[in-house]
Amino acid sequence: MNQLKVKSNSNPKGVAGAITGMFKDGEKQIEIVTVGAGALNQAVKATAIARGYLAPSGIDIAVIPSFSEVEIAGDTKTAMCLTLTKL
Repeated sequence: MNQLKVKSNSNPKGVAGAITGMFKDGEKQIEIVTVGAGALNQAVKATAIARGYLAPSGIDIAVIPSFSEVEIAGDTKTAMCLTLTKL
């Protein structure tokens, strides 16, 4: 499964374009990993934009949220993960 890491300063339209491209290239699932409220906000906006980009092609996606632990600069942080599944 491909993984995207989204930061609070990520461009939602750019992330949406990446999501769209991956699904059009045949990916079935994509995992978006975020740490912090700002990053999660950008990821949710990107997911909504990507749905709009994919809709004319007849593609819809479902979102499954989860938590995971990631290591950043030697510290363990709790990440919010969004698993996008092509329907």
